[in-house]
Amino acid sequence: MIGPDPSAQDLIDQGSGAHPWHRFVALGDSFTEGIGDPDPGSTGGHRGWADRVAEELARGQEDFAYANLAVRGRLLQQIADQQVGAALALHPDLVTISAGGNDLLRPGGDPDLLADKLDGVVATLAASGATVVLLTGPDVRETVLGSLRSKTAIYNENLRTIAARHDAVIADMWALRQLMNPQMWDRDRLHFSPLGHHTIAVMVLETLAVPHTLDPLEPKEPTPRTWRTARAEDLVWAREYFVPWVLRRLRRQSSGDGVIAKRPEAVPIFGPGLPAGPIE
Repeated sequence: MIGPDPSAQDLIDQGSGAHPWHRFVALGDSFTEGIGDPDPGSTGGHRGWADRVAEELARGQEDFAYANLAVRGRLLQQIADQQVGAALALHPDLVTISAGGNDLLRPGGDPDLLADKLDGVVATLAASGATVVLLTGPDVRETVLGSLRSKTAIYNENLRTIAARHDAVIADMWALRQLMNPQMWDRDRLHFSPLGHHTIAVMVLETLAVPHTLDPLEPKEPTPRTWRTARAEDLVWAREYFVPWVLRRLRRQSSGDGVIAKRPEAVPIFGPGLPAGPIE
């Protein structure tokens, strides 16, 4: 008699190798670097959705290795020039790429022209034989980035076309309605909070049909705020985050100037519940 299907946790506990990937490389900007999800115990001081995904992938593969080449502030062309070749040199069988968000933030950022550039990048990555995962942009209508909503939607449709053309996988943040909750966003209102990164990691793993141990986390009930409190918070945000961001743009500076990739080599990843030393 055939018994019930094993649960995701059973597969993980048994070390069944419930997915086919052994070497994962993440490409992108601050989103993939993990900004907004500070963790002194993580390489580079930030954890993020990609690290969380890698930790879960490592549970099912004893010889699993992970590299994260993402650097904050990077534009699409910089990612193409600086990260794609380095990624291919690591011989990954799984690659994620999230690129173009910083370009859309700039005046004149054209989602169609960006998609033309990205198409070549994805073609190169897919030609290596790796599974390529493209992450769409989130629905930003309830955020300070709301003016970019139409551009993001156009870019996302282009991403779907690119994915279909190169047999890539779409991890759809636009469809992740939970991200519209303010608690999913960091204090700077530009990056995701630890809750947001966790939620995105769950979505990516489920898109890849990978059993995992990440339980969905629910935002806390919001604390009622008076108009005066909200106004004070807006002023603090403008002083600490918005004005410095504008000044960097005027000076043609990037938050990633002088920053290097936090995990430039594909090596075993050690996270909660994972081995504390090298995998033999």
